[in-house]
Amino acid sequence: MYYDWAELKCHSSCRRPDHLYYVWYKNGQKTWRGTSSFSVYVHPADSYSCAAEGYEKFPSPPVYAPRVPSVSVSPSGEIVEGSSVTLTCSSDANPAASYTWNKRNANRYLQPPSKEPQLVLRSIQSSDSGEYYCTTENKLGSRTSNYISINVKYAPRVPSVSVSPSGEIVEGSSVTLTCSSDANPAANYTWYKRNGNQYLQPPSKEPQLVFRSIQSSDSGDYYCTAENKLGIATSKYISINVKYAPRVPSVSVSPSGEIVEGRSVTLTCSSDANPAA
Repeated sequence: MYYDWAELKCHSSCRRPDHLYYVWYKNGQKTWRGTSSFSVYVHPADSYSCAAEGYEKFPSPPVYAPRVPSVSVSPSGEIVEGSSVTLTCSSDANPAASYTWNKRNANRYLQPPSKEPQLVLRSIQSSDSGEYYCTTENKLGSRTSNYISINVKYAPRVPSVSVSPSGEIVEGSSVTLTCSSDANPAANYTWYKRNGNQYLQPPSKEPQLVFRSIQSSDSGDYYCTAENKLGIATSKYISINVKYAPRVPSVSVSPSGEIVEGRSVTLTCSSDANPAA
């Protein structure tokens, strides 16, 4: 346990003889008789008072270092991004303490020391999540509170979509689309194909859509949504262009029917391919 050095001074408004002595008390018990000044190492749990000798029935109010502060949050319950949140540092001290607020791993205090025990976050952001603590201080010492955790909830950010592997997509290969979005609580993900009538897989915590053997018919524009109880966000489209070898060609003759010597005849070879054959 640490101690703080302090010099205490006792003042009296009584008519005093030339050599007035003072009685000093520690935790209500007489500890010293002497002058109006008293230097002492102050234990955080101790209190000190004084009285002019002969007037011991009228001691001064006790002075003491701040007690260990407690921190409360208002409103209680879930904290949603954009709301106003107040942290209050409570500590008994005499003389009254000044208050300083800090955030764990921050390089400096959040507001200058003052008599104001509250830290107000008027439009709290996700970046304000973390652990906070306060310090109370007067001339007799300082004490620090325990940490209090602030967990800010927020709707999903606009998702981004990535494709793996990158580069050319060949029919029959495995392709994975990943939907990435920051959210608290964690989002559910849903995948869609443009002009499709319904989602491609039920909403889930799984952010990936996997084509284990992608086909030419899977070419198209895809997008995802990220949703939690606070909101929903939709990604931009991402285009999937599946490359594939030529299909078995078919041959047609024009004109159809009987072919007569000397006339023009066209044979056409038709095959679907990407890129074009």
